[in-house]
Amino acid sequence: MASPQEEDTRVPSSSTCGFFKFIKALPGKFWGTVADFARKLKKLGQDDPRRIFHSLKVALAITLVSLFYYFEPLYDGFGEEAIWAVISVVVVFEFYVGTTIGRGLNRMLATLVAGGLSVGANRLATLCGGKGEPILIAIFARYDYGLLIFILTFSMVTVSSYRGDQVIRMAIERLTTIIIGCFTSLVICICIFPVWIGVDLHKLVAAHLEKLGNFLEGFGDEYFHLVSEDGNSRDQSFLQGYKSVLTSKSSEETMANLARWEPGHGGFRFRHPWKQYLKVAALARECAYKTQALHSYLTSPIQSPLEEKCKIQESSRIISSECGKAMKELSSTFKKMTISSMADLHISKAKAAAENLRTILQSGIWKDTEDLLEIIPAAAVASLLLDVVIFTERVSEAVQKLASLAHFKSPNPRITPEDQPQLTNIDGPDNHVIIIDDESMSPSSNNNGISSTETSSRVQGV
Repeated sequence: MASPQEEDTRVPSSSTCGFFKFIKALPGKFWGTVADFARKLKKLGQDDPRRIFHSLKVALAITLVSLFYYFEPLYDGFGEEAIWAVISVVVVFEFYVGTTIGRGLNRMLATLVAGGLSVGANRLATLCGGKGEPILIAIFARYDYGLLIFILTFSMVTVSSYRGDQVIRMAIERLTTIIIGCFTSLVICICIFPVWIGVDLHKLVAAHLEKLGNFLEGFGDEYFHLVSEDGNSRDQSFLQGYKSVLTSKSSEETMANLARWEPGHGGFRFRHPWKQYLKVAALARECAYKTQALHSYLTSPIQSPLEEKCKIQESSRIISSECGKAMKELSSTFKKMTISSMADLHISKAKAAAENLRTILQSGIWKDTEDLLEIIPAAAVASLLLDVVIFTERVSEAVQKLASLAHFKSPNPRITPEDQPQLTNIDGPDNHVIIIDDESMSPSSNNNGISSTETSSRVQGV
């Protein structure tokens, strides 16, 4: 019979088995991690390919400024201060052009001011002698607390100057490397697949108007339980789109502030009226609050009877539909940056329906109703729809003002058959065509003794 020591030598311990299992599972875990990373990268590229290009641009910028370490002449000129060029790229380079420009200019300006102030502090402390030097340095470092970069540069240059005599050279090298890093980031960000935050703001506001239009256009059928023409149930997702309009104020303000840093591009000029975008978005948000209240009456457990709703059905559906069409028309022209009067036509129809609805409400259609709880929801919906007409008109006015300030283009006029010149064929040996100008038939063309019954014709050989 084997001793316990001999059995221990034959049977591997549990820790050894666990270690071998871990080693055996490593390749599978590694390839699983790689496959998961590849799937996430593919999804990122499908959702927003600009993110992939942004990562490549950052890599290119860091590679270029890293040449200060790999080329001996550049390294001899700047030395250890070359690291600030790399740090500047990492800190400054952002996804949007406006953000990159804003950070770059702020960093360069803060470095310049802080460097100059620190040199002045060093000179003043030197003149005060050995006792006053530490006190002045502490005062400057304590109360110049405005910007992080300002304080960082000021403190490092000032403290280093207290330890040595190369403050001016250090400040110049620090400023030069930061400027090089910032300009490298700016050039790559602007020239290689630029991502304009102003364009995203433009699309965001247009999307807000479209979401409100989708809700309003379909609200009437949903509230009065009308079936679509094809008999199929409608997708209910459009009823939730307005919620993103309610929570976008901070992002809109941030995007508008950063868009002011961007140079002119495409249809966006240098001094583009970005503040007017915020006014349009604010009016759209106020309209979204009304749509939120309307949506609450769709899901409220207290509903007016169908026969009570029918009394305001026609006017309410027209208001909801026409306001929705107006919002969608404003969104379409907003995206294309063109001027259109179609939205005004829809608003005019909505205002006429609103007057009709107001007349119906004032006529006392519910005076014979005994239970007030039955008419309160329907009356509230009617009141909200009247407010929606007012806010839709305000949004239209704000968009028209923006179109005027941003110089939106007028659409190309459509030529109808009635607008085309009249062509008359005359049989003859030369096969001429006479084009009759209708304007010459007007009385205003009767000049120099020419009778108004005469026509001016232009003969063109075919």
